[in-house]
Amino acid sequence: MRVWVDLTNSPHVPIFAPLIGRMRARGWEVQVTARAYAQTLQLLELHGIAHTVVGHHGGGSRLGKARAAAERVAKMVAFGRRGRFDAAVAHGSTDLPMAARALRVGCATMFDYEYARLQHTLNSTLAARVVVPEAIPFARLRRLGARRRSIARYPGLLQEYYLADVTPDPAIRDQLGIDPAAVLVVLRPPADLALYHRFENPFFDDLVQYLGLRGDIRTVVLPRTDAQARRIRALDLPSLLIPERAVDGHSLIVAADLVVSAGGTMNREAAALGTPVYTTFAGRLGAVDEALLRDGRMQQLSCIDDLELVRRPAGQSTRVMRDPDTLVDIALAGLGKAP
Repeated sequence: MRVWVDLTNSPHVPIFAPLIGRMRARGWEVQVTARAYAQTLQLLELHGIAHTVVGHHGGGSRLGKARAAAERVAKMVAFGRRGRFDAAVAHGSTDLPMAARALRVGCATMFDYEYARLQHTLNSTLAARVVVPEAIPFARLRRLGARRRSIARYPGLLQEYYLADVTPDPAIRDQLGIDPAAVLVVLRPPADLALYHRFENPFFDDLVQYLGLRGDIRTVVLPRTDAQARRIRALDLPSLLIPERAVDGHSLIVAADLVVSAGGTMNREAAALGTPVYTTFAGRLGAVDEALLRDGRMQQLSCIDDLELVRRPAGQSTRVMRDPDTLVDIALAGLGKAP
């Protein structure tokens, strides 16, 4: 079977790296397209995944996004026509479902946050398969235009599947020059270009200042864009470390004493890997995050004093792992011809 995978943002690379490996192990031919945005291309290089770069991000405005999307979809259709694919799959890409529909290729769209409504309404309407966690109620999916027969649910977190094969690098602290005795915080800024999160997060700015001035804390900030990295570096806060290039984020999460994120994916990765995690997300919480808060696997942070800035005892882990092959089956079953 010939499968087309499209990656449009940095988190999509670690999601699909193990899934691509599992598909190729079945004898399937997999081709990858990628949008030049954030650290997507750097991460593809880090994972050693061959890819074709198609298009770029349209910036913060709706008009810019629309123009970039129209140009990219046209190029995607041309790429897909040459590839003669049996099936296509992406996580959140709005371009692949449009291109696949034009080419009459069965497409699976995946997401685990249901309130990016413009994006997911388009994808849920166009895609042949809508792959989501069981935590998201059908009523919320129906409002996005998903048909019951197209919905495919999986138990647990998406991150429990794609992180199952991860073997953390124990040398990650040394590689980043972090004192073994220091409390290590991993900090992820908000998605300030996303249409579902289009407002300032002043609490997060205060948090950056607080952690950056704590001499007993070492905070590694993982910006989403080069612009974010430049803004945070310009603060010149002594306890912050902003890597120059993409790093092994999963090893970093495992090595951390806590993760604080204003987004969603890294929160769920920390929960799956067993690292204490706080969310400062200022948008509407989705069903997955509501469940994590109810289960005590994540905490809402609204006051800096609530942070437990202590070293985590070695050897204690609540990591949860699920078989990535199961996710491949759920996502692609029935979409293409068997090899």
